[in-house]
Amino acid sequence: MKRTPTAEEREREAKSLSRVQLFVTLLSMGFSRQECWSELPFPSLRDLPDPGIEPVSPAWQKLRLLEELEDTWLPYLTPKDDEFYQQWQLKYPKLILREAASVPELLHKEVQQAFLTLHKHGCLFRDLVRIQGKDLLTPVSRILIGNPGCTYKYLNTRLFTVPWPVKGSDAKYNEAEIAAACQTFLKLNSYLQVETIQALEELAAKEKANIDAVPVCIGPDFPRVGMGSSFDGHDEIDMKNRAAYNVTLLNFMDPQKMPYLKEEPYFGMGKMAVSWHHDENLVDRSAVAVYSYSCEGPEEESEDDPQLEGRDPDIWHVGFKISWDIETPGLAIPLHQGDCYFMLDDLNATHQHCVLAGLPPRFSSTHRVAECSTGTLEYILQRCQVALQNVREEADNGEISLKSLESVVLKQGEEIHNEVEFEWLRQFWFQGSRYKKCTDWWCQPMSQLEEMWRKMEWLTSAVLREVRREGVPMEQKNEMLTSILASITTRQNLRREWHARVFNLVERASRYHWKSKPPLG
Repeated sequence: MKRTPTAEEREREAKSLSRVQLFVTLLSMGFSRQECWSELPFPSLRDLPDPGIEPVSPAWQKLRLLEELEDTWLPYLTPKDDEFYQQWQLKYPKLILREAASVPELLHKEVQQAFLTLHKHGCLFRDLVRIQGKDLLTPVSRILIGNPGCTYKYLNTRLFTVPWPVKGSDAKYNEAEIAAACQTFLKLNSYLQVETIQALEELAAKEKANIDAVPVCIGPDFPRVGMGSSFDGHDEIDMKNRAAYNVTLLNFMDPQKMPYLKEEPYFGMGKMAVSWHHDENLVDRSAVAVYSYSCEGPEEESEDDPQLEGRDPDIWHVGFKISWDIETPGLAIPLHQGDCYFMLDDLNATHQHCVLAGLPPRFSSTHRVAECSTGTLEYILQRCQVALQNVREEADNGEISLKSLESVVLKQGEEIHNEVEFEWLRQFWFQGSRYKKCTDWWCQPMSQLEEMWRKMEWLTSAVLREVRREGVPMEQKNEMLTSILASITTRQNLRREWHARVFNLVERASRYHWKSKPPLG
């Protein structure tokens, strides 16, 4: 029997082949598509030590800052400190807190019930994100709700929206309670949009008048002010666009059930649920609004204990700092049940924030203006149609002929081929059947995308046939290969990477004994 060559031997042999032979060899080494895309279980790896979400800023900046600190902590402030609100006004004026008492009581009741409903139905999952070539399971469980067909990508993981019932939506939900919960978060989204625009108006009025009269912490009796006649229509449209939230990322974590949480490394603030980061993939200078709901826990008055140094570890906090600044004190802001906070204008770009764990379980709804220019179903369907415009005719066996062999057309087709495979299909199926917990909305579009992808596979084969066909001038063959070889090489490397990810996930799952009913989230 002929011995199967090793990977090293194949690589050595490939380097000695012509460009045409190399191209054919790369294709022949592909892995089974169904093996990589089959629906896999997505268990919650509760028993694994969890490193949490790493900061998304460059690693060398973090190391440099830690080296400067050596064994000392940077200073940070809490409401117990006399200079807390002054520092907030001076260094964090684009961070606004709306106390729970200023939010309508009925909205509190509906939102908090919606959180519990989605939790009860097992709709929130911990994400397997990819950081520096490693797959890490987030300590926080999540679900993305938003405009139908939208996606949101963070830490190399694309999340797909469970659609909220906007006008014209045809979404069908598995349970009436899930439908009601999605409706509630759409209602919360509308409320936070109005509040965000009001906050932006107040910020603009403050900057225009060059005054410090607008508090950053707004209670129920705070008199609201409008923009007045000094703002034109362009300002108003711009503010509405920066508050046009199209998705909300819901989060849940029970610190008591997490075996490991990272310690905050710069200020000594305690255990973190989410590490220091900027929110990714948002429209430039758009706002972020967060509704926080801590479940029943300790008496919140304990945070005012004068004997307690630093922040109260029993209470959830959001931490803020100026990016890579060791001079300005950080802030640790306690989050009481139903509080909302807003990151306005460029705050998300110039500052970093983290979430500091308390004792009770906590939900949050983080409303964002996701940058969706390349992240909607409509976008990727249009891209696929562009690639398939090069199909002249299709035979019964699936083989196709090409309309054009121009380099620019071939190159574009292979780039779209990679995009639909690695940014959409593999991202979706790698997450298993999690989206079916709420709705089957994505099933038909994904089947449509997979069918288009199959045709792109035949397109690639058709190019290879042209390369091998006798009578085609060598110069034309080289042009065709030059136009697509980079995409094919990338595809082969990414297929190996995704195959390894699937293998590692299955191996990790088999290493631990899953209970018949995995824990929520």
